[in-house]
Formats: sequence, C-alpha cells, structure tokens
Amino acid sequence: MQDASRPRIVLVTRPTWLEELLARHGTMGQAEFYLESRGREIDTLVEAHERFQDCFRRVLQALPSDQRRAEVSRDELDRFLFAPDDVVVIVGQDGLVPNTAKYLSGQLAFGINPDAERFEGVLCPNNAANFAGFLAWLEQPDAAFYVEERTLAEARREDGQRLLALNEVFIGHESHQSARYLLRIGENEERQSSSGIICSTGTGITGWAKSIVRQCKLTEHLPSPGERQLAWFVREPWPSVYTGAEMSNGLLPEKWSLTVFSEMHQGGVVFADGIENDHLEFNAGQRVEVGVAGTRLRLVMPVTAPEAEPPGGEPRK
Repeated sequence: MQDASRPRIVLVTRPTWLEELLARHGTMGQAEFYLESRGREIDTLVEAHERFQDCFRRVLQALPSDQRRAEVSRDELDRFLFAPDDVVVIVGQDGLVPNTAKYLSGQLAFGINPDAERFEGVLCPNNAANFAGFLAWLEQPDAAFYVEERTLAEARREDGQRLLALNEVFIGHESHQSARYLLRIGENEERQSSSGIICSTGTGITGWAKSIVRQCKLTEHLPSPGERQLAWFVREPWPSVYTGAEMSNGLLPEKWSLTVFSEMHQGGVVFADGIENDHLEFNAGQRVEVGVAGTRLRLVMPVTAPEAEPPGGEPRK
C-alpha cells in the first residue's frame, strides 16, 4: 500500500536518441542502415541509451516500495497535472529542466545527470548514487542539499494566455525572418524590424543570449540565475525611414515589463526555452508583455558535487 503521507515523486524523462531514431525508422536494422549511410555508427547511441536505462533503473530501485510515484515524458508535460506538493525528479540532460520548469508552480525539482561524459549537468548536477540521500533529505533536511531559487520569465498576451521560461522568451516571426512590431519599455518606444527579441533570465544568459552578448561585445552587468531581473536583446534591428534601432538591449527589473505590439500579418509567435511548437500566436493587433514571473524554479542542489560514476554505475574500487 502506498504511503499517502509522503509527497508524490514525479519522474520526468525524455526519449533517448536511440529511442527517437527507432520511432522514426521502426527497427534497429533500419536505424543502423540510416546512420551508416551517413557515415555514423549506432554503437554510440546504444551506449548512451544503456547508460540512461541503468541510471533510471537505479533511481527506481532507490524509491521505497510504498512511495507514491508517477512517470511522465517530456512530450506529455503540457497535459500532466502536477499537484502542489509533488517532488519532481528530472532524469536527463540539462535542457529537460527548462522544458519542465514552465509547468511547475513552486514544487521542488531535483535533476539527475544519467551520463556525465555527454552532459554537463549544470542544472542536473546529481547522479543516481546520491538520489537516496535526497529522499532522506526530504524526510529530514540537513546540510547535504539546499534549495536554489531561480528566476523565471513570464510572457502574457492581452487575452490572458501566458508562457513561463527558465532560459528565455522569444518574440518574433516563426521563420526567424524580419518581424515588425512596436517595442515599448516605460515611456520609451520604437517601431522596429528585426530578427526578433529575446528576454533572458540569469539562467538563460549562458545559453542563447550568450551568443548575442559576445557578438555585440556587451560589457554591462547581466543578471545571475537568482536575480529578479531579465536582460533583453533585439536581434539584428534594421534602421530605415520607418523603423529604428536605438532600443537594442537592456535590463528589465522586477515590476517592469517589456511590451510588444505586433505588426505582422501572419507568422508572429512567442515561445519559451526554444520549444517552438508550444507557442502563442502573435499577429497584428495582438500584444505581449514580458517580465519577471511571480513563481520561481525551486531547484534542489547538492552542497558538494557528487563523485562522477563510472560507466554502468558500478562502484569504484
């Protein structure tokens, strides 16, 4: 019988590269033929798949038999109902954390890196070996872990639709061609034609926004993951007789908002964290406001980085 006094553990995963390949090609033989025709071998994908399976098996084994649990794939997140007291365990590469964060509302999140040789583990710094310690920490918190609260960005349309982002919000055209809009921040506004606008959190500064910062040689202070402000960047603004390029980047403190009025007849979109198929329509006559979200990601981090596990998760001699 499951113990109702414990919070439910929700295990979030995504298909491995091998599973995605098999879903497209049907059989291992067809998948192998597809890769070999492009000068690649399937062995690397098989090894990565086996490492993930081994890690996930060990995570499941660490759960008490009476522990309430649920498993959800990345593709099911938009249809999954998280309970307020759920504990969310994300097993996969770092990008799975932003994919999950925008569906949470204050639940604890714990990231496990199944393959330290392939994934950096910035947002998933834990391994399967210290998952049992995390479960003990849930029962009686000690100094082994701490909760790191990371700022989220929120994009809200004039009709109430909204998106949350751990990394960044993109506003522009779905094809990334020229987007036309009116940009307003406080009392300043400018009509622009650009490749789109990125509003980044401190977490996202190390992602997509980093290339813009380097290309533009920006030296201004940029927010850290926990700071309650965003950085915004206009990608390739085009100055013309009708559009300007003076408002190109800046910081957006908490309680401020960046407002964009679409002037695109079709193809305008707003999406979060690079997930283009989960977007808000943004065409002429529509408005979006972006600012610091009221909720934060509560990411549980180890005080001391776990020792790297050897392949297969076997204990070190």
